[in-house]
Amino acid sequence: MMGFFRVSMLTRTAEQRMATPARPEIVRVVQPGLGHAWEEFVHREAAATCYHRWGWKQVIEQAFRWPTYYLMARDGGQVTGVLPLVWQKSLLFGSFLTSLPFLNGGGIVASDSAAEQSLLQAAIGLAEELGVQHLELRQRTEPGWNLPTRTHKVALLRALQPDVEQMFAALPHKVRTDIRKSTSYGLQAELGGRELLDAFYGVFGRNMRDLGTPVYSRRFFEHMLAVFPHDSFICVVRHKGTPIAGSFLTAFRDTVEAGWSASLYGYLHMKPNMFLYWSLLAEMGRRGYRWFDFGRSTIGSGTYRFKKQWGTTEQPLYWSYWTRAGQPLPELNPENPRYRLAIRLWQKLPLAVTNRIGPHIVRCLP
Repeated sequence: MMGFFRVSMLTRTAEQRMATPARPEIVRVVQPGLGHAWEEFVHREAAATCYHRWGWKQVIEQAFRWPTYYLMARDGGQVTGVLPLVWQKSLLFGSFLTSLPFLNGGGIVASDSAAEQSLLQAAIGLAEELGVQHLELRQRTEPGWNLPTRTHKVALLRALQPDVEQMFAALPHKVRTDIRKSTSYGLQAELGGRELLDAFYGVFGRNMRDLGTPVYSRRFFEHMLAVFPHDSFICVVRHKGTPIAGSFLTAFRDTVEAGWSASLYGYLHMKPNMFLYWSLLAEMGRRGYRWFDFGRSTIGSGTYRFKKQWGTTEQPLYWSYWTRAGQPLPELNPENPRYRLAIRLWQKLPLAVTNRIGPHIVRCLP
């Protein structure tokens, strides 16, 4: 059949299938022919997230130039599970499979345990086949398999209401005070799409440099807007016409997530982040969304405390790992002490330099 081929480790003969209980068939989707069936499963499966959508395959392949391996479980022709994987390989950071890098989710989603286990074994088989150092599965629900799992990160969500005044009144006193203070500076928020990309990326690139972190390419955000034109938003906060804060958001079902947000240090006394997030909560509530996802944070960090003050609810994130024998769990994150010197040096580079070379570095990180 065109559009996929079976994972060799799970292919069985007709005699074997007759002698043993039926197991889901696992296919690697390499052509868009099965994309419609994949997307249908994601939309009907309650545990599926935005990051399981078929369109992310195109975004990652075109924006980052990494190969993707989209594994699908089928039982009698019916899709019963999916697992998107991305293979990153570089001399600097090594070789690994992730579901999904750059994003806050992915991992295995299945309608039954047989499909889940088959997808897990297929992913491990693929990791061994490619010779990667580790496999990372970013789960939104607690996995039931025996793999090392990190739980130091959480997503922080807040319920939305169409009644903006009622939602504002329910905020803690300090949050309301900070929002009023930011409003007194005459800040203005604009919500849109591609027309706001330059303004957002200008703020985002400078903020990432100041944090000592390589910036994603502008192309990444362009492809998200192109692939998800009705479910991607940009919000920009301006002071006297100058962009000083911004956020790039993605929506799925009744939830909208602020995945990438930033503000300029020189304007922090105006509390533009408070104005930005309140503007988003109010507008997304008016638009009928039920939940606002502030994105993932490390428990106890500064961003974690900032998001907690909005009355958010924690959703645990489970990042599970398979590693090649003898390999330790990966430590590819800014908290790793080995990267502190690189961060300090990066903060001193000119913005034009970091915006030019940053995307080549960050594409190699999960």
